[in-house]
Amino acid sequence: MRVMQICLILIAAALSLGSPVELSGTRAAEARVCVPVGAWVIPGSRKKQKDVLKTLARHDVLLLGESHEEAEHHRWQLHTIAALFSYRPDMVLGFEMFPRSVQPVLDRWTKGELDETAFLREVDWQQIWGLDSELYMPLFHFARMHRLPMLALNVDRETNRRVAQRGPAAPGSEREGVGVPAPASPSYRDRLFESFKTHQAEGTEPKADSEQFSHFVQAQIFWDRAMAEAIAGARRKQRRPLVVGIMGSGHVEYGDGVVHQLAALKVNDVVTALPWNSGADCPTPGARVANLLFGLASLTATRTPPPRLGVVVSAAETGVKVDKVVTQSVAEATSLQMGDVIETAAGVSVRRPADLIAIIQRQAPGTWLPLSVRRGEAILEMVARFPTER
Repeated sequence: MRVMQICLILIAAALSLGSPVELSGTRAAEARVCVPVGAWVIPGSRKKQKDVLKTLARHDVLLLGESHEEAEHHRWQLHTIAALFSYRPDMVLGFEMFPRSVQPVLDRWTKGELDETAFLREVDWQQIWGLDSELYMPLFHFARMHRLPMLALNVDRETNRRVAQRGPAAPGSEREGVGVPAPASPSYRDRLFESFKTHQAEGTEPKADSEQFSHFVQAQIFWDRAMAEAIAGARRKQRRPLVVGIMGSGHVEYGDGVVHQLAALKVNDVVTALPWNSGADCPTPGARVANLLFGLASLTATRTPPPRLGVVVSAAETGVKVDKVVTQSVAEATSLQMGDVIETAAGVSVRRPADLIAIIQRQAPGTWLPLSVRRGEAILEMVARFPTER
């Protein structure tokens, strides 16, 4: 899950000159950059840090955040890990993307027993994560090339949903052995509420004291706790390796999330680093969003976004059930409704959400996707028309 970055309008630079000044061209762009491209900095400072990798290698745990669909973020993670490897070849790489159930597959991959196609099939990539595997494969290949252990940090999604509903009362057998999380800090709850609001159906007023938000928080801190326990377990190994965690920035920011749960487990030698796109607003003044930031050129405008149908779906007996239709989406234009069950797409049976995701990702701009939809007792034949440009 991605927790939204806190957006601020920065006027401090102009005010420090005594009166507002208007900058143009390159000077204006430079004034907006709070983390220079290609530099490691401490939040709140533009001073480039030296010998960063050597320093990072001295810690027990390093958490590298990401925005999941940003290719440049994954390149930064790879380069950071490759540089650290020269100092700490005893490294373990932990990944949010994998539930514990696929740990044996990760072990076979790093031993060189599986090719890429077999690896993605056996971890059931589309089901467990669903994003473009090419974003992550260079990291996975690095681990296999150097025979570095890959650690599954997560739990199955169904486990997370079950615990979100039942909270701490859920027995250990339903929690995959994960303990009770430390409570979320007030600031973490505030940021989670901002994310929660984006998950609500249109016309629904989100409330911070609602049962739905309580479940949302329980799911998030359980997720954090599961990853923290996996990291702590790796650190308890006899050789006490450097554990590098690859995860969404929302699990890393401001010392909350996984960092907070690690502290509750008495794992305190943790350092965090985040990628920071040029042009992005600077972190909240006075708050340490991470120990270190690395400046990246923002390339998102040149990357073609994946095709989107615009639905939130869940498994059903004969297909996938539409739980939400995004406004102004392909799905809305197709007249899909909440409660519809998509049974086939492009003539192919849809048995789980991952099947529908895989079919949609193959859609080229401007193409049509036939859908067979059950609405109550009726079977409707629909055609989703994808725009010529994304």
